Amino acid sequence: MASLHVRNLEDELVTRLKQRAAKHGRSAEAEHREILRRALVDDNGKSFWELAAEVRKLTAGTKQTPSEELIREDRDER
Repeated sequence: MASLHVRNLEDELVTRLKQRAAKHGRSAEAEHREILRRALVDDNGKSFWELAAEVRKLTAGTKQTPSEELIREDRDER
């Protein structure tokens, strides 16, 4: 297993990492590994366009209001 050293972190960031680690009952190092794992390993690797297609499928059949109508409605309320 490889080692990774992170330098020049702001003190506030390190403090928040330690607080988060304590909340989860882990060391700061273990919390750091978990954050990286979740950010990178759980990444589904889908592009924006693939995700957009999934959203379109999920909202198919739902009435959509064109954005220009929403913008006009907002401007008229001012």
